[in-house]
Amino acid sequence: MNSVVLDVSGLHYATEQNVVDAKLGRQPGVHHVEVNPTAQTATVHFDPDVTSVAQLRQWVIDCGYHCAGQSVPHHICDPAAEPRTGHSPHRAMAHHGHDHASMATDMRNRFLVALLFSIPIVLWSPIGTEVFGLHLPAPFGMRADVWSLLLSLPVIGYSCWIFFAGAWRALRARTLDMMVLVAVAVGAGWLYSVVITLTGGGEVFYEAATVLAAFVLLGHWFEMRARGGANDAIRTLLDLAPPKALVLRHGEPVEVPTAEVAVGDLLLVRPGAKIAVDGVVEEGDSEVDESMVTGESLPVHKAPGSAVVGATINANSTLRVRATKVGADTALAQIVKLVQEAQNSKAPGQRLADRAAFWLVLVALVGGGLTLGAWLLSGASFATAMLFAITVVVITCPDALGLATPTAIMVGTGLGAKRGVLFKNAMALETSARIEVVVMDKTGTLTKGEPEVTDVITDGFGEDELLRLVAAVERESEHPLAEAIVRRAGDLDGLRAARFENVPGHGAIAEVGGRRVVVGNRRLFEREGVELGPLASRRDELAATGRTAVLAAVDGVPAGVMGIADAPRETSVAAVQALHDLGVEVVMLTGDNQATAERIAGQLGIDTVIAEVLPGDKAAKVAELQAGGRRVAMVGDGVNDAPALAQADLGIAIGAGTDVAIETADVVLMRSDPLDVPIALRIGRGTLRKMRQNLGWAIGYNTIALPIAAGVFEPAFGLMLRPEIAALSMSGSSVIVAVNALALKRLRLGGVV
Repeated sequence: MNSVVLDVSGLHYATEQNVVDAKLGRQPGVHHVEVNPTAQTATVHFDPDVTSVAQLRQWVIDCGYHCAGQSVPHHICDPAAEPRTGHSPHRAMAHHGHDHASMATDMRNRFLVALLFSIPIVLWSPIGTEVFGLHLPAPFGMRADVWSLLLSLPVIGYSCWIFFAGAWRALRARTLDMMVLVAVAVGAGWLYSVVITLTGGGEVFYEAATVLAAFVLLGHWFEMRARGGANDAIRTLLDLAPPKALVLRHGEPVEVPTAEVAVGDLLLVRPGAKIAVDGVVEEGDSEVDESMVTGESLPVHKAPGSAVVGATINANSTLRVRATKVGADTALAQIVKLVQEAQNSKAPGQRLADRAAFWLVLVALVGGGLTLGAWLLSGASFATAMLFAITVVVITCPDALGLATPTAIMVGTGLGAKRGVLFKNAMALETSARIEVVVMDKTGTLTKGEPEVTDVITDGFGEDELLRLVAAVERESEHPLAEAIVRRAGDLDGLRAARFENVPGHGAIAEVGGRRVVVGNRRLFEREGVELGPLASRRDELAATGRTAVLAAVDGVPAGVMGIADAPRETSVAAVQALHDLGVEVVMLTGDNQATAERIAGQLGIDTVIAEVLPGDKAAKVAELQAGGRRVAMVGDGVNDAPALAQADLGIAIGAGTDVAIETADVVLMRSDPLDVPIALRIGRGTLRKMRQNLGWAIGYNTIALPIAAGVFEPAFGLMLRPEIAALSMSGSSVIVAVNALALKRLRLGGVV
C-alpha cells in the first residue's frame, strides 16, 4: 500500500468529508480514506498496482471539489518527477493558506448578500408588522409576497448556491451530509412560498428561508475563522524554512529560491542566517541553534564533517554547507509529514462520530417528514406544519458532531510538534491519555548513554594530580572508560605519556613525567605485583553500588581508585516525578546488572526495576506487564528496543533528533529528554478531554434541541423555535465546538492535568 495526502479545496462543512470518503472509498485499489475538512486534505491509502495518484485526484474532481497543486510534503503529481529539487514548503503553504482564506471570504460575501436582502424581506413580512409595527406598502404597486420573492432571488441564486451544489455532490456520492439538510430546509421553504405566491397569495415565509440561510452562513463564517487556527502548527513549522538560499556558483554566492537547491550544491551560510536544507559542513566552525527543529535549547557546535539541519540558525561564524537532502527529504519536511498525517488520521471516537453524523442526517430528514405529518394530523395549517418541519431539519445538522474530534486532534498534535513531541496518528494521541505504566529503557533514555567519572578516591595524591597522571595514560587508549577519565581531567597542560602499553582486558601502562603509571583492573595490579591495601575495600564499595572501579598506581604504589558509571540525565528525576504526579507507575527495564540498575532507580525514585534482561526478551517483559490488563507505554531509542516498542500499547522513541523516520514508535520525541514523556501524556489527556467535551456537547445539544424544534412543548408551554433561530443556534453550536478545541492551546504542560 502507498499513501498520499491530497489538497482538497472547497470542503466548507465538516460533514462534507463523507462525500469524498464515500466516492474514493468505493474505487478499485483504494484501501481507506481519511478526510480532514479542517486541514482541507484527504489521506488516501491505495494499491499503486491498481490505481494512481492522478486517478485519485480525478475522482476528487469528479466529486465536485478542486484538487490541484501539491500537498505538504507529498507530491500530488509523480513523486519522482523532480528527484533532485523538492517542492517549496512555502509555495505549498501559500496555496493552502490562500485557499482557506478565500473560502472564508467567499462565505462572508455570501452571508453579506443574504443579510442585505433578508432585512427588507423581514420588514415587509408579517414579522415586520407584528414585531416592529410596520405597515410598509410594496413598491410599484406589487403585492408584498411578490416583492419578497424578487428580493429572495439573489439569496437563493447566489448565497445558497453552495448548499444546493453541496447537496447535489452528496447525493451523487450516495451519502447524506449537512448540505443536504440546509438545501432541503431552505429549498422547501422557498419553493413552498413561490407556489403560494404564484397561485394567488397566502401565508408565505420567504423571511424564514432567507434569514435561515443568512444565519447558517454567518455561523460557518465564524466557524471557519475559528478552526483556521487549528492549522497554526503546520504554518509555524513551514515558516521555519527560509524562502531563499545562497548557493556558491563558480565561487560566487547566488541567491536562489530554496525549492531550487539541489543535492550536492554548496551553500554559503552567514552568521545569523538560516540553513536552507539538510547538509554537511565543509568549511567553517560555528554554533548552530537547532531548538526550532529538535527542541534542543543549547546551541550545537558544528565543524567540518558535522551534519546540519535545514531551518536551523547559524549563530556566529560563516559556514559552507554541502546539501545532502532537499525538498520532501529534509528533516523539517519529515516532521511536517508526521504532523500532517497525525492530523489527518481519525481517532476511534471520530470514526463513530462520522457514522453517527450520517444517521443523524437521515433522522433529521425523517424527523422533518414525521413532524410535518403530525402537525397536519393535529389540525394545524400546512404553513405551520412546514415551519416546524424545517426547524427540525435545521436544528439537527450534525456539523458540530463532525467537528468535535478533528479540531481537537489538530490542535493537540500541533501543540506537541511545537515541543518536539510528534504523534504519528490520532490513535497514538488517544492512547497516550490512557497510559497507566511507563516502561523506560535505562541506557540512553534515563541516563546519558556514556560513562562518566562519579567518584575519585585517592591515597597519598591530590585528586587533580592523580586525574592528570591517569588521563595522560588514558588519552592514548580508545576504551570508553578511558574517554570518561580524559573528559573529567580536562586540560592536561601538555602532559604526555611515553612508552604506552595497552594490556587487553586489563588496562594500560605508560610513563608520565618520568613516573610509571599503571591504570586498570585488579588482574593488572596482580600482574604488576601491586598490593591494593586500603583501596581494596573502597573498590568493593564502588562495585557493590554498580560502578566500574578503575585502579591507579604510581611507581608501584597504589594511588587511588575511580568509580565510573552511566550518569542519569539532568531531567530524569523531574520526569519520573512528573509521571508519578500523573498517577503513572514507572518501570526501568535494562540489560545491566541488578546492582547498577538499583543504584540508578534509587537516584531517580523509580518504582520497579527489571534488570539483566536481554534485548530480545524486553518485549516479553512488556507483555507480562500488559497481562494484568494495564495499558503500557515503552520508552526507548527506537532501534535496540524496536520489539518492545511494537509490543507496548504506546511506543515512544526518545532522542530521535532529526531522524524522525522511526517505524516502530507511535510517538517520536525529538529531544533526548525524558521530561518530554509526561508532556506527551499530558497532551494526550488534554486532547481526549476536549474530544469528550465536544462530543458530549454535540450529542447533548441535538438531544435537547430536537423535541423543542418539533414543537413538542408548544401546546403546553408555548415553547417553539423559528427556523432562523434554529439556524443561529445550530451554527453557534459548531462555533462553540471549534473554539473549545482551540482552548487546548492554553494547556499547561508544566502542570498536572
